[in-house]
Amino acid sequence: MAGKHAWGGCPVKTQNQRAWWFVTPVLLLVAFNALIPMMTVVNYSVQETFGDNLFFWQGLDWFEQVLTSERFHNALGRQFLFTFLILIIEVPLGIAIALSMPKKGPWVPFCLVTMALPMLIPWNVVGAMWNIFTLPDIGLLGYFMNHTLGLSYDMTQDPFAAWVTIIVMDVWHWTSLVVLLAYAGLVSIPNAYYQAAEIDGASNWAVFRFIQLPKMKTVLTIAILLRFMDSFNIYTEPFVLTGGGPGNSTTLLSIDLVKIALGQFDLGPAAAMSLIYFAITLFVSWLFYTLMTLNDNKN
Repeated sequence: MAGKHAWGGCPVKTQNQRAWWFVTPVLLLVAFNALIPMMTVVNYSVQETFGDNLFFWQGLDWFEQVLTSERFHNALGRQFLFTFLILIIEVPLGIAIALSMPKKGPWVPFCLVTMALPMLIPWNVVGAMWNIFTLPDIGLLGYFMNHTLGLSYDMTQDPFAAWVTIIVMDVWHWTSLVVLLAYAGLVSIPNAYYQAAEIDGASNWAVFRFIQLPKMKTVLTIAILLRFMDSFNIYTEPFVLTGGGPGNSTTLLSIDLVKIALGQFDLGPAAAMSLIYFAITLFVSWLFYTLMTLNDNKN
């Protein structure tokens, strides 16, 4: 809506702040649902309880215990390794698939729906599907690899096979997100860019390097942030698939946290670990975003 005129005679656009009244109930609901659980976790992280609502001040002892624990360091290392492998596989693979998809024609909706299908499956169902699919004797993939190809594959006994299985499962489940976001960035590029590149005789690599990749930078930033946060906090799929085994080889930090909280019922250390976990996720997400938008801020 045009408001008062500036000195040059051009109208100045005024902002209507009344729209915040429509957003306020949602913000309050989200704050309520997030604040109370967060304060409960903070309460348990600095106190000890033996039931009957009796709490004893513990200070920062739980945080010191967690940060100096070898168990925490090992689980955190496995979590970072899993997230690193997911990002270096899914992001390039998603870009490659998006580049190969048609930009117009009857195959576009078919490809988009096919890409979206894995993400529609509930997480616990994905873990159960891959668990049955990869069992060494009765699973289709497990039987094929052991009896047809003659390989020794048993994710229930071999840590390397278990890691390969959870990585392949996550790649199958979530690469589609990177594909759809990268595809959205590609279809937004005007044809004039490609026509100019064709006139200049640019190679396919030059088109990708100087036209497609810069135009996908924003959506790829979103994709990397989403995939980092989701893979770094993943729990359901690997837990249903391997249960953290064999041994503790696939016990990610999220799985270890649940074991401490619900399995051992050590609420103090579990609360401290969850806050440290949350802080690490926030810090690395901020670091990712800062590094990926550094050039934009300079410009």
